Amino acid sequence: MSNYQRTITYEPDSNEKLTLRELLKKWLIPKKWQHFLRVEKQVTINGQYHPFNTVVNAKDVIHLNFDFPPRNDNQTYLPGKNGLNIAYEDNDVLIVNKPANIKSHPNLPTESDSLMNDAESYLAPAGHPYMVHRIDMLTSGLVLISKTPYLVPIFNRQLTTKTLKREYLAVVKLLKPINQSGSINLPIGDDPSDVRKQRISSDGLAALTDYKILRKNNDFALINLNLHTGRTHQIRVHLASQGWPIVNDVLYNCEKPNGNMMLCAYKLTYQIPFSNKFRTTEIEPPTFMTDFIQKKD
Repeated sequence: MSNYQRTITYEPDSNEKLTLRELLKKWLIPKKWQHFLRVEKQVTINGQYHPFNTVVNAKDVIHLNFDFPPRNDNQTYLPGKNGLNIAYEDNDVLIVNKPANIKSHPNLPTESDSLMNDAESYLAPAGHPYMVHRIDMLTSGLVLISKTPYLVPIFNRQLTTKTLKREYLAVVKLLKPINQSGSINLPIGDDPSDVRKQRISSDGLAALTDYKILRKNNDFALINLNLHTGRTHQIRVHLASQGWPIVNDVLYNCEKPNGNMMLCAYKLTYQIPFSNKFRTTEIEPPTFMTDFIQKKD
């Protein structure tokens, strides 16, 4: 694969004074890559290599040449069969609105029916998709895909530091009373009775979900959800544990489903790599969700 290069005109935050080393760290560039950039002199300021303790000034032009193999360039996907619903695209990323009932990625190399397969077809022959995160097969909504493997570690660090954020909408059945807003702070672990499921478990992983009601009647509510952690099935398990199962959730709602699960990742915010700026992409919730809650009012 050809190397990846970036040229950035540095725009500092307020009165910050950073050395080149501090700036590369702030940009979430892995230490191993920083070491390579320094040893191979593949980072320049205004066309010249400088020691890493050099202070970077406003409007300095920084050039990065990632002339080495990336960590994760071995994943390949068969071409997919479906088009993409693209919410945002630039030279670095695709943000795609994934339909419900389509997997984010294939489980086997021989599969070709996932979102990443469709992204493979869309970017071919010049490009290739690199997975940053995923959402459940039954969940619809926004998924960020990198066009280069060199940005994946940076986005992974954004996920870890909660700089890359996702917000969800869900329609829930109100089996128990619900407050206007609140937090669910309960650990989640594997369900030993069903390999497909997770459950609230005292020895599980910490999980925190914030919620806020947007619309409500006696039986159902449309709620906005923010995740502070990213556990498998976190929203579905947390809501069901409170007596608010998501409508048409085949695993955590005992009622027989009648259509798509009513959970959508509708907003995604991330920090633009090598900058102090953020970008937010937002979509309208699926009509099957908004129509349902309107009909129930």
